[in-house]
Amino acid sequence: MNGDRVAQLDVSLSAVIVSRLPLHYHDGGDPSLDRPAHVRAASSAAWIGECIALVQDDANFVAMLQPRDGTIRAIALPAGEGGVRLFDDSRGNKKFKLDLEACAAIVGESGPQLLAFGSGSRKRRRRIATVLGLDGAAPEAVVHDATSLYERLEQEERFAGSDMNLEGALAVGDMLRLFGRGNGQARRGLLPLNATCDLPLSELFAFLANPERARAPEPRDVVRYALGAINGISLGFTDAALLGEHMLYTAAAEASEDASEDGAVGGSALGVIAPDGTVRYALLHDANGRLLPDKVEGIVVIPGSHQRAYIVIDQDDATRPSELCEVELRGSWSD
Repeated sequence: MNGDRVAQLDVSLSAVIVSRLPLHYHDGGDPSLDRPAHVRAASSAAWIGECIALVQDDANFVAMLQPRDGTIRAIALPAGEGGVRLFDDSRGNKKFKLDLEACAAIVGESGPQLLAFGSGSRKRRRRIATVLGLDGAAPEAVVHDATSLYERLEQEERFAGSDMNLEGALAVGDMLRLFGRGNGQARRGLLPLNATCDLPLSELFAFLANPERARAPEPRDVVRYALGAINGISLGFTDAALLGEHMLYTAAAEASEDASEDGAVGGSALGVIAPDGTVRYALLHDANGRLLPDKVEGIVVIPGSHQRAYIVIDQDDATRPSELCEVELRGSWSD
């Protein structure tokens, strides 16, 4: 189904943070791997067994969080430019980061696999990391140059808009649904867009098996969204998760000049997309009833519950750990 969908603020819904946990690795930092002691910029989340896998936009590590006791182990992705795994302005190497902003867990014959997507907002950020064996002792991680896939997505102007920025990925049946975030400015007669599109998983895996030669899958079923605003700052997708037959999404109001730079954050929201395409949302509040001023970047639904979820907050500060927050969803989110 193609079309435009407008999210409605629903006063019967609320999303309230009931706990916050700073994310520190169980065994601290490891200078030999260029790993800090904390999760720096968690940007997307997915369940792998009983753990939550977190990818980071400026660090080549997957953080595997066990929510029962809060312990976190790190899985190193291949080192980047200069043999390092951390990228920021203080090092002068921010332009080389993978900028992993979206991830999805796919269960196949060989077990669960994590797909982590660069944002695509710059040419160096058009890579996809695949990690097998995340539930075992020796995970295998590969980073693929997916330039041709990102170029195909960018050609789909109804999805990419003025400044392509992948922020979420979600397996829906035999498709992978990508969520593009509409922050930034108008360019070349195009506006920034919040939009989704679908890629057939079979075609995506065939492409990743040989990205230099295989044809990139064609994006399907593009849908554009108007997600509302907080204090005049437009909300943009940051992640998504399944809530039964519904899709739960996170969105942030960030006044950024383009998709590759951070900006002032006016708050965040949780929304739900019903099977019939209806979109409703609520602003995120803290336990004291105040509007949450932080940028929410990732979400997973707590198994067995339609009223609880975990979200991840990125502090946009390399010296501060990201936080895992438990959120209580009040009202009829999945009716």
